[in-house]
Amino acid sequence: MNADRSTPASGRLRGLRMGTALTAATLLALTGCANPEGGGANPGGTSGGGQQVTKTQDAGGAGCTLQQYGVDKLDLTKATVGFSQSEKEANPFRIAETASITAEAKRVGARLITTNANSDLGKQISDIQSMLAQGAQLLIVAPLNSEGLEPALRAAREKKVPVITVDRKLSSAAPCKDYLTFIGSDFVDQGKRAGEAMAKATGGNGKVAILLGSSGNNVTTDRTSGFKDYLKASAPGLQIVAEQTGDFAREKGQQVTEQLLQANPGITAIYAQNDEMALGAVTAVRSAGKKPGTDIKIVSVDGTRNAVEGIVAGDLNAVIESNPRFGPLAFSTAQKFYAGETITPTVIIQDKSYDTANAKAEVANAY
Repeated sequence: MNADRSTPASGRLRGLRMGTALTAATLLALTGCANPEGGGANPGGTSGGGQQVTKTQDAGGAGCTLQQYGVDKLDLTKATVGFSQSEKEANPFRIAETASITAEAKRVGARLITTNANSDLGKQISDIQSMLAQGAQLLIVAPLNSEGLEPALRAAREKKVPVITVDRKLSSAAPCKDYLTFIGSDFVDQGKRAGEAMAKATGGNGKVAILLGSSGNNVTTDRTSGFKDYLKASAPGLQIVAEQTGDFAREKGQQVTEQLLQANPGITAIYAQNDEMALGAVTAVRSAGKKPGTDIKIVSVDGTRNAVEGIVAGDLNAVIESNPRFGPLAFSTAQKFYAGETITPTVIIQDKSYDTANAKAEVANAY
């Protein structure tokens, strides 16, 4: 999940790569929002099809209906929807995420209330409670942490207001009780795809350092386990020699990389769990007198335009996208729910990938 998708205080599924945990695939023809950086419409990580291929993943239950959730049908064109953003919109992911939800609410005709917690969990709880007091009938929440939103979820449950979470899972909450569904990427798969890209870039051999995201959220945990699982199974010649948190931030990513290179001068590859840390690592590698992308291979996750441009420039070797364009899928899922359809606990958004073969042609489609 980009610059600082979590905070120091906290912490794809490509349709053909899913395992047996997947249930049904759905093809959703969705209207996209304009890329806030001028790249044009690209709602599903595709390069112009205007469609999103998603898969629903059973997270321990068959799904949820209006009757089970205890709410009545609702016309979203006449509804009040609340969106709780977790962090300052100072990075491409959050900017694109908010823009996508805002644009889709406008297209649908819903009244949208937006708040920003500015990386403060207590504020996010009060933001959600405030939106409920203002009459929000549906909530879309980008959780700051995987834990800690229980008071806000309880307030929504008491008012029988469905909650759709995006981007980050809630680890202790129950679907169809505390929230309706989670919409986001398969972070384990992102890690596996990053491992695959790293093996390709390095020829399957080398000493790897991992720049971890923030602790306390499932994004860091899943992107780590997916990467390590891939290396263990398919690229044993890649040895992980160091891992340290960079808190999803460019400056800290640079600082940590400098420290790791001093302590482990034999490092030949870096896996950064977001693009901002990767771009910080590029600066650190140069400062160490080495050439990023050549002497030290760098693979990251996010798909920001700066990172894709870094591939074109030769500084990065590959980037796995984490798609922030949740608006069309969130409202489409809500519309299906209010029409009486069963909604599965997890809805996976499609993420593409970039490398030297396609980066130049796809720059305009990155966020």
